[in-house]
Amino acid sequence: DNILFFTSSGKVFQTKVYEVPAGSRVAKGKLIQNFLEVPQVERVSALVTYEGDMKEAELEKEALVMVTKNGLIKKTYLSEYQNVRRTGIISINLKKGDELKEVKLVSQGDQIVVVTKKGQSIRFKESDARAIGRAASGVTAIRVKKDDEVIGLDIIKKDRGDRLLIVMSNGFAKQTPLKEYKVQNRGGSGIRTARVTGKTGEVIAAKIVGEGDEEVIAFSIKGQALRTELKDIRQASRDTQGVKVMNLKQGDKLVGIVCL
Repeated sequence: DNILFFTSSGKVFQTKVYEVPAGSRVAKGKLIQNFLEVPQVERVSALVTYEGDMKEAELEKEALVMVTKNGLIKKTYLSEYQNVRRTGIISINLKKGDELKEVKLVSQGDQIVVVTKKGQSIRFKESDARAIGRAASGVTAIRVKKDDEVIGLDIIKKDRGDRLLIVMSNGFAKQTPLKEYKVQNRGGSGIRTARVTGKTGEVIAAKIVGEGDEEVIAFSIKGQALRTELKDIRQASRDTQGVKVMNLKQGDKLVGIVCL
């Protein structure tokens, strides 16, 4: 497979998955500069992998959808990323003060959910964001308040996923049925997806889950990995704070998750 590394400043770098060295769970890993010419000042914010032997017609059907901290979204066909220089190319033209937060593969007919750290969300059709070139800036996905920012997005596939998993920085989590999120037009303020308090911490991740998803591995600022079964995270309505499912040491916070 190919792997695309997107940085917060809007650049993208590409290599083969086998070039990323394997390591043990507790290993520090290798500097990304060992296998990619990523400047030291760049910070990787998203990863996307895709099959290395995809034909041109297939690359024209799949698109990358990316969202920024300030709520902009952009869709670009995967074919525009076939020849990424080792020194990187521009993936999105960001305005001053904005950052690239998340990138996902999207197909025709999918839907998109965008979530903010203060617990707002919006669900809309992927067709609401027309495909544009790599160097473009994108369009508004969700209007965010001054004290808020987008933390990420996920894709609702036709044949997979029926719940939205929300995880917060202090170890709180919940699952909410997707039927509680009506399809809206892109560019609105969205609706509440979580009640954020000082006890729960801010929303750090939102993932579409369904049949086949069994576990969540959450990662903390201090390098801890906490594993929880999805069945132990209760379902709750949108405007709730969920329950604490992961215990963190004092001063530690969750920063990301992976669903298995």
